[in-house]
Amino acid sequence: MKKSLLFFGMMFLMSPAAQADITHRLSSSLQLTVDAAASQATRIGSSYSVSGNNVSATLGGLAAPGSATAAATMNAGTYTQTNDGAAISFSESFTAGDAVNVVNSGTTVSSGVVGSLPAYGIVTTTAGGVAGGLGGSIDSAGSIGSLTAGGAGTSATGQFVSEITVR
Repeated sequence: MKKSLLFFGMMFLMSPAAQADITHRLSSSLQLTVDAAASQATRIGSSYSVSGNNVSATLGGLAAPGSATAAATMNAGTYTQTNDGAAISFSESFTAGDAVNVVNSGTTVSSGVVGSLPAYGIVTTTAGGVAGGLGGSIDSAGSIGSLTAGGAGTSATGQFVSEITVR
């Protein structure tokens, strides 16, 4: 029994070395971002509505625009109470729509700043970032040297990755 244990023990000591490929990768990166300016404008149309109780009416409404780029206008109606002394309810509303702007008019963006806005009923505008002192560096050893914030609407991200792969 002692001889067999000795034999198997020697076999384990003499077993061939395992072969494995080991890869170690190091990388550094910087990402510097400056947001773009954006503007979204939605043209609204003209609308007219009227409602009432105990009212006689010559209804108003929308008048056709004077040109292909103009908005519709309102024609006023005439309204009178039907029964004198009786309760009355009346509502009239008009929303003036947007005229069509000339092509290339509207938002002006200079250095990420929105200087003028389009003349439409619904406008959402976001100013762009201003780089200012935005910056970063990686030295020859792969170390992230510095990250410097810029103005509003900017970001600086530094990353160091250590990856080990065994096959």
